[in-house]
Amino acid sequence: MSSEINIISWNVNGVRACYKKGLLNFIENKKPDIVCLQEIKANVDQVSEDMVNPCGMHSCWSSAVRKGYSGTATFSKSEPLEVSKRIGVEEFDSEGRFSITTYPEFKLYNVYFPNGSHKKERLVYKKKFNDALFSHLKNEISKGQEIIVLGDYNIAPEEIDIYDPMKFSNVSGFLPEERQWFRDFKALGFVDSFRKLHPDVKDIYSWWNMINRDRLSNKGWRIDLICVTTGLADRLTSATIMDTQEGSDHCPVAIGLKCS
Repeated sequence: MSSEINIISWNVNGVRACYKKGLLNFIENKKPDIVCLQEIKANVDQVSEDMVNPCGMHSCWSSAVRKGYSGTATFSKSEPLEVSKRIGVEEFDSEGRFSITTYPEFKLYNVYFPNGSHKKERLVYKKKFNDALFSHLKNEISKGQEIIVLGDYNIAPEEIDIYDPMKFSNVSGFLPEERQWFRDFKALGFVDSFRKLHPDVKDIYSWWNMINRDRLSNKGWRIDLICVTTGLADRLTSATIMDTQEGSDHCPVAIGLKCS
């Protein structure tokens, strides 16, 4: 007998701010088996008690050394077999960019990839981060591990994933070298779950520039992704982008996965 596991990923752009906008109600209503948050910008002792283990879920909080910055958190109904917050590179691990939880059927990487658009130094940092994660995942795959890598990738993979590809062809998040990294990442053995099930769907995005009020006109980017190894790809039952859900400048993305 098989069952389905539902996984949600959301860059909340501050877990405390999103909590005030109904984050806990969202989790209670959707009842996911696993929910992964990025850019939490908080330590566990800075959030309300009902957010530490929402709905009684097991939690993995990974906060940055720098207060109010970056960070990830993963909550799951079942207790993970293993929990980690590191890939072994201190300059990335110290920013709380990984919550890594292992379950019987897969290892889940909740990742907040760096944003390289603010200045040149951060673009260099982003490239180093991507390369380090690539090497780490290559080693994990070589062990025969089934893996899910989800979160805010800060990369729109294809022209279909951004509202104006020409305008942003030289902007971090859509640079040729960033998109090439994503193609190489897929060649390792990963599948973009949304594009597997919806290869030609246009005009659906997961992030909008709120300063320009771009969400009103749907001028967005699809940069929040859930990628799975090929051994899990045929088990996908759904892949959705919840673009009507408010609470952040990103919206949640989700998959359903058939498990034994």
